[in-house]
Amino acid sequence: MFFPSDDELIDGPNAFDEDILEFDDDAIAAYEETGVLPGQVSAGSLVEADHDPNFRAGFIAIVGRPNVGKSTLTNALVGEKIAITSMRPETTRHNVRGVVHGDDYQLVLVDTPGYHRPRTLLGRRLNEMVRESLSEVDVIVFCLPSDQKIGPGDEFIARQLRGLRAPIVAVATKTDKVAPPRLMEHLMDIDKLGDFKEIVPVSAHKDRQIDVLKEVLANLMPKCPPLYPQDIYSDEPRDVMIAELIREAALEGVRAELPHSLAVQVEEIVEREKKPGQKYPAMLDIHVNLYVERDSQKAIIIGKGGARLKAVGTRARIGIEELLKRRVYLDLHVRTAKDWQSDPKMLGKLGF
Repeated sequence: MFFPSDDELIDGPNAFDEDILEFDDDAIAAYEETGVLPGQVSAGSLVEADHDPNFRAGFIAIVGRPNVGKSTLTNALVGEKIAITSMRPETTRHNVRGVVHGDDYQLVLVDTPGYHRPRTLLGRRLNEMVRESLSEVDVIVFCLPSDQKIGPGDEFIARQLRGLRAPIVAVATKTDKVAPPRLMEHLMDIDKLGDFKEIVPVSAHKDRQIDVLKEVLANLMPKCPPLYPQDIYSDEPRDVMIAELIREAALEGVRAELPHSLAVQVEEIVEREKKPGQKYPAMLDIHVNLYVERDSQKAIIIGKGGARLKAVGTRARIGIEELLKRRVYLDLHVRTAKDWQSDPKMLGKLGF
């Protein structure tokens, strides 16, 4: 069991540097053809090179109830914004793969949707994604938030994890939100919940104990050559990452029921023509559909006079431009698709 010290706080905001917008024409052409961002790799790409025989690498599934800090932990471990984060539950809709690089290890993280009692076809499919992830990884990270008591949902997941071949590391998340006595009580409750390889308290928000958790996970990895090049932090497709940034912006400050009913799909990305003598990349026009299940939800997203939708676009555009390293114009349309979460055809269209 690892306990945090008060001075383990690292501030490292990721500022957007407009100088990064300078790319050569070949790099831009390759990016437009493949849709793979600088610093990304398409799924299935492996590193074929000489490596240290003691190098360790493997896959890690991050599981837990909805809204326990899984996505925030993923982003903190990777050091880049990979997964959507929100104060609303059930915001993660697909497995997000992030890559953590160390001197002698590589951790490939799979941030799964939150295990929950499904009420829709979408919910059942999300739970299936979790189960599939657990059968294919080397280590499982089980997140339990320190600011909440262990409940039936945690006990349900603990039962699902019993009997799996992969070792399980329990992580007490959100330790910055509780006093030391409450944290100690929480760690003791976790210990009673199952047979864990380690129990590590962390604060992803304050970057406390993140390096300790990396070391614990690295020691559990099998000896294996690197799975991805050193400059790769994710193999998520470009359009998926754009859609997730828009959905995150749309979820800010909305009513509790909307996260379950909101889906975002990038319809088209079109590059504008360069102006004469323009040396920096041309602006991208990104056409996006936001789907909700009821007209009342559509009104929530759009807001009075379209004010809220405009704010969503402004907020999302900042993240997307940082992601793509170029200027973009977002064309957002909100559409009603009645009960899409239980419509197999619509779920297929949206990639579920």
